[in-house]
Amino acid sequence: MSVYIAEIIGTMILIIFGGGVVANVNLEKSKAQGGGWIVVAFGWGFAVAMAVYAVGQFSGAHINPAVTLGFASVGEFDWALVPGYIASQVFGAMIGGIIVYAHFKDHFKETQDAGIKLAVFSTDPAIPNRFSNFLSEFIGTAVLVGGLLSIGANEFTEGLNPLIVGFLIAAIGLSLGGPTGYAINPARDLGPRIAHMLLPIPGKGDSNWAYAWIPVFGPLFGGVFGAMFYRAFFLEEGFTALAVFTGVTIVVMAVLRFTEKPYEPMHSNPDVKN
Repeated sequence: MSVYIAEIIGTMILIIFGGGVVANVNLEKSKAQGGGWIVVAFGWGFAVAMAVYAVGQFSGAHINPAVTLGFASVGEFDWALVPGYIASQVFGAMIGGIIVYAHFKDHFKETQDAGIKLAVFSTDPAIPNRFSNFLSEFIGTAVLVGGLLSIGANEFTEGLNPLIVGFLIAAIGLSLGGPTGYAINPARDLGPRIAHMLLPIPGKGDSNWAYAWIPVFGPLFGGVFGAMFYRAFFLEEGFTALAVFTGVTIVVMAVLRFTEKPYEPMHSNPDVKN
């Protein structure tokens, strides 16, 4: 199987299970409605694990542009493959979003809240604030990529690694996911958001593109930082690269912090479990 096809399929599986659990606990008249945050966190964890089991042998199952970029930044992945991987991941996530909509189509009709419908496809913040939301996605993704490299450095019983990765995702969701819904994956947010924009969902409202850049760039910065931090402190190399990138990140965050407008409510529903 082509590595690009594998990334498409893997990311599609991720969204079928991940977007599916969000739909299951939020959409009207679903028998799982009201399942809550713990169900969502473990649903996403198992979604990642199943995707890795499915395509890990073919492409490494990055299924996340932040992982691909982070690994490439520390020499763990070929830069020449990065554009194709990222494009495949976004496309696969978009297909996954379409499949989730088809599966829950009748429940979308029964649901009146446009924010809940959007939450099935993409994230939004509990408290809209560009700096805080970017920082939340940055931290969550840094923990993810650093955690993946740490897991990869250990030996487990054959076939156990994907499940451990799934528990890492669940842990991030349970502990860090509340502020933004923890996209920690640009493809997971952007691909389904595009699907939301294109699909004829009744009463869907807008796709909240004003926020969409945060779950793309926050995770990309966080993924590179997490990989560089791991290399610098665990492998004791690449301190200069980490220092330079940390400086760039601080400048970006300072710009966000000091250009933040007074609080203006965005399209956000803090009660939605996404």
